[in-house]
Amino acid sequence: MPICPLCNGFNKASFSCAQCGDSLEDSGRIIDYFDDYSAYMQIDDMKKIDGIQTTLQNNECAHLFYCTNCHSQEIKLIKE
Repeated sequence: MPICPLCNGFNKASFSCAQCGDSLEDSGRIIDYFDDYSAYMQIDDMKKIDGIQTTLQNNECAHLFYCTNCHSQEIKLIKE
């Protein structure tokens, strides 16, 4: 079973903001933001409804990244 290296603390990601070039902060999986109980649901089931076609079949974890400088948000797909 593939696991996300960011969710499990194995790695840290560093991305630059597309708007201002500042560094982005990882805000966690996008599926955790759906509702109060989504963090407790099966990950593969949530990937079926996350709005990104490839996350389940390509073993990707969609993370929300936030820029503290310009307040923009970006979704990055992390390979599991």
